[in-house]
Amino acid sequence: MWKYIARRVLWLPVLLLAVSFVTFALGHYGPGDPVAVMMGARYDPDSAATKNLRRELGLDRPFHVQYVDYVSHFVRGDFGSSLSLHRGQPVRELIIKKMWVSAQLAFAAMLISLAGGLPLGFFIAHRQGRWHDPTTVTITLVLMSVPVMVSVPAMTWLMCLKLSWVSCSGWGGLFDLRIIVPAITMGVPGIAGLTRLMRASTLDVMGQDFIRTAQAKGLGALTIDSRHVLRNAIIPIITVLAFSLAGLIGGAFITETLMGIPGVGRLAVDAIFARDFPIIMAITLIGASAFVLANLLADLAYAVVDPRIRYS
Repeated sequence: MWKYIARRVLWLPVLLLAVSFVTFALGHYGPGDPVAVMMGARYDPDSAATKNLRRELGLDRPFHVQYVDYVSHFVRGDFGSSLSLHRGQPVRELIIKKMWVSAQLAFAAMLISLAGGLPLGFFIAHRQGRWHDPTTVTITLVLMSVPVMVSVPAMTWLMCLKLSWVSCSGWGGLFDLRIIVPAITMGVPGIAGLTRLMRASTLDVMGQDFIRTAQAKGLGALTIDSRHVLRNAIIPIITVLAFSLAGLIGGAFITETLMGIPGVGRLAVDAIFARDFPIIMAITLIGASAFVLANLLADLAYAVVDPRIRYS
């Protein structure tokens, strides 16, 4: 097990180098120029001011020099400074605060998806062929199909304007009432996918020989469900849960924008339009690291849930 973990961890720098190189190359050779964005109407590629600014930012150096310099600073925890969006401010301070905001929102939404999807999927698997099964799946799919641009204004009108339960916008943290509307609008669509996945996994486990053996031995339905069905049915959910945890820092641009939440999703989109390379690179590399570690966490969780799984 420890050898497997060591191999996976050693692959992390290789994967991050590949991701960083591709992202840096796209930003360097892609259309647009951060200097042009910063100078606006005053931009003139041949003017002394433009050349001085490019030299000050280090953008006049060869590609490989810029890339090596960025990677060497990144491994020391220095993500650079914002070029245009928040000029001069350290990227590390900018994104850590906003990632924490997005993580709290995404965590609340994930809890709603899990609390709704897993019990529903387990329940309708035991009601296969009855009206509960297609009705539940249909309702969850309908809720999933509602776009965020519709659900956010609708929930805001109902809970904020009509019922006056919560404030209409802003952010106060995980335990503030203002998180209710964005968390529901982000979490409810995920219920459908988890319901269908849990239903399929539960049905697959219920058809296995060891379940029929447990029934033949006279074990009660509650014991079989809790000790055998649920524990084995939850294994495919681990992958979804692990990547959901990794996606906590990704942000939700539309929801954050409509609700006035200062998360990393809006920052990432603004940085792309502003050609702010340091912010784009930092968000990309931190996100890639999170997904690689989440994949490793999922593999280790498999061995905990199912003792038959072993890694060498």
